[in-house]
Amino acid sequence: MKLRKGLLLLLIFVLGLQTAGLTAQAAAQKEISIFLDGQRLESDVSPYILPKVNVTMVPLRVISEGLGASVLWSQATRTVTIQKSDSVITMTSGRQQATVDNAIVNLDASVQLKQGRVMVPIRFVSENLGIQVNWNQAAQTIDLYTGNGTAPTPEPEPTPAVPAEPGGAVTPASDEMRGAWISTVNGDWPSSGAKGNADKQRQEYTSQLDQLKAMGINAVFVQVRANADAIYPSNLVPWNSVLTGTQGKDPGYDPLAFMIEEAHKRGLEFHAWFNPFRATNSAATSNLAANHISKLHPDWIVNAAGKLYINPGIPEARQHIMDTIMEVVNNYNIDGVHLDDYFYPSNVTFNDDAAFKTYNTLNTTDRGAWRRDNINQFVQQLGQNIHRVKANVEYGISPFGVWRNKANDLTGSDTKAGVTAYDSMNADVRTWIKQGWIDYVAPQVYWSMTLSAARYDKVVDWWVNEVANTNVKLYIGHSPYKLGTPEIGWQTSQEIIDQLIYNEKYPSIGGDIYFSSQYLTKNPLGIVERLKTYYGL
Repeated sequence: MKLRKGLLLLLIFVLGLQTAGLTAQAAAQKEISIFLDGQRLESDVSPYILPKVNVTMVPLRVISEGLGASVLWSQATRTVTIQKSDSVITMTSGRQQATVDNAIVNLDASVQLKQGRVMVPIRFVSENLGIQVNWNQAAQTIDLYTGNGTAPTPEPEPTPAVPAEPGGAVTPASDEMRGAWISTVNGDWPSSGAKGNADKQRQEYTSQLDQLKAMGINAVFVQVRANADAIYPSNLVPWNSVLTGTQGKDPGYDPLAFMIEEAHKRGLEFHAWFNPFRATNSAATSNLAANHISKLHPDWIVNAAGKLYINPGIPEARQHIMDTIMEVVNNYNIDGVHLDDYFYPSNVTFNDDAAFKTYNTLNTTDRGAWRRDNINQFVQQLGQNIHRVKANVEYGISPFGVWRNKANDLTGSDTKAGVTAYDSMNADVRTWIKQGWIDYVAPQVYWSMTLSAARYDKVVDWWVNEVANTNVKLYIGHSPYKLGTPEIGWQTSQEIIDQLIYNEKYPSIGGDIYFSSQYLTKNPLGIVERLKTYYGL
């Protein structure tokens, strides 16, 4: 197809497979320059190469500021529209097709969001607007030509890494998500010996960040709400007891503010991780603070198998949880809001008869459908609230790894899991994805490549298919905590590496998150060196 010469394009070209312009590592690399008809284009953000498809991504703002094109970004649909004269290109995040002057064109890589920046494939946009793009390896430049001058003979773009076979190692792009969950209830932070000792808590956290960064981690997901409490000064919920040994007791500093600052100092993203509906880990309430939700609103609480939960079927209870999350969104410089899979508890009796009778606006006799609708409302409304306040804060959920088994739903995965997100936890993840209510999904695929009931590769295949043609990014949750356990497949840390290598076949997988940080820093079965080798460190 022929388009008018008129417009565009762009910016910087990242050099080196380990560079991502949006990470701290980029500072150590020589930046690439971009020229349009001999005039240098300036940008405050570096581009990066997607090695699997050898596509260079550049910031959208260069198109408007450097090239004078009209650009429009829709946060709601994650769609960018680029117009110059009467040539129009539209691309949507996560979709492998673009529209060029009303014709559908396949893409090797679509628009991406990286730390609040909209990134677009420079060669695709340029060539479809009649602009020649040349990569000069020796000069480390990208030269764009509108046809008003003589273009030099182009050099080939750098050769991307070739994915290795299982058992080997590759070096993925460092702009991929490489996250670690830091739990405040499972011993990641703080240690039991640091209770009441703010200095020791600070030291433990910064030491952990340094260790994680050294092995290639670029984002931390810190559990800021574990049991209807907080590791920050809140007007709505009490202090978490892990800080001082007593729930509601002020630790003498703001751990969350400190944690965010230290993460950002190291170039790490900070995602605030919330357990939304879990209220306690036991039925005992004697040690709870006076302002704990179970004491303020006992009518909102359900005792399910000896643990207390906030009833998702009560609208006011859901709103309270959203208010506590928005307290963090409004007051802290976080990069993301992250929810785990504590919605309705699985495989236990959950007595919500009164709420079902009072709040059954669906007028259904299907309790499961009503419960899923409660969670759907919560997920959708929370995302709307977050993006209304801070559009660049990433909002995602980490559901149980199996949505539904094929035996129960032909569209489910080829698995035989005893628990599923849809049936056991009333988490209708498919709807969240298809409706675009979340920015990413990070399923907890905590099984090996050889576990027949829920084989890692089959589960990942299913999730890749589920996010296809949507705007929702896919990260995979891994389980280094199983290394060295008797469960099949976890007798060597190569299992984790083989999983990462398997993910290489899918460009839609945007990265990985590990549960949990202590099972990285303790280096079970030598996982640290294997990760460092895999990440090229």
